[in-house]
Amino acid sequence: MNFEVEKSINEPIVLPEEYGVKLFVKREDEIHPFVSGNKYRKLKYNLLKAKSLGEQTLVTFGGAFSNHIAAVAYAGKMYGFNTIGIIRGEELKTKVEENETLSFAKSNGMRFEFVSREMYRQKNETSFLKRLKEFFGDFYLVPEGGTNDLAVKGCEEILTEDDKNFDYVCSAVGTGGTISGLINCSKPSQQVLGFPALKGDFLKEDISKFVKNSNWDLITDYHFGGYAKINEELVTFINEFNTENNIPLDPVYTGKMMFGIFDLIKKGFFKKGTKILAIHTGGLQGIEGMNSVLRKKQLPIIE
Repeated sequence: MNFEVEKSINEPIVLPEEYGVKLFVKREDEIHPFVSGNKYRKLKYNLLKAKSLGEQTLVTFGGAFSNHIAAVAYAGKMYGFNTIGIIRGEELKTKVEENETLSFAKSNGMRFEFVSREMYRQKNETSFLKRLKEFFGDFYLVPEGGTNDLAVKGCEEILTEDDKNFDYVCSAVGTGGTISGLINCSKPSQQVLGFPALKGDFLKEDISKFVKNSNWDLITDYHFGGYAKINEELVTFINEFNTENNIPLDPVYTGKMMFGIFDLIKKGFFKKGTKILAIHTGGLQGIEGMNSVLRKKQLPIIE
């Protein structure tokens, strides 16, 4: 199995000179067209382990717009695994074809099991996983969002020696795997900032399970109401950022992170002379699904 990809590049971002800081985006979204950004990083060592164990089936979890579900489906097809997605929300069973993420995963061979939100919350319980084994047979479990020790190991490869001169490294945060890898491979002189895409204080505890360094913090002011919540202000920012920098952002993760970085720069959070590196973790496949929601609400779409 060949998991080598092109090295991601750091692109400069247009900022007014009076801010006195420099901002770059590490284009992890461009390392693969379908298994991009942190999804490639998280799956790399998990799939290698699954192959070494002789497993033929991958089982994982996700929701209606899950970048992880789409990536696992494509990677499974690419590397010869059967894939099964445990999907949050029984109502989605009849809406697969109109949902861009789920229809993409289905076209790449993923089978679905739709469960209630109550049952989905049991996904980490031993009894629930035992029932899955009884129902599906033997499989390799990839956690929701892909986060485990092997995922963190993959994300530790995001930063290179070329990135050592940045003062801050910024990342969107979902399940905590990506930022954990970044913390582990960052330099002691660097500060790692995470921008959670969902509400709740549990993430610090989750991240602390994977890291030993203390040079990190979470900025919790830019979740826009919670996971996959979005408003017209965020859509406008994403579109203007793309127009000025020719870099698309997704509305669930990287759009919120970049909005937060810009807001902190404007507020003087970063002292003059600071160099900031923002990690583009991909997730662009979710734009079409979000645009469908925005159209129904008669709001502007992401262009």
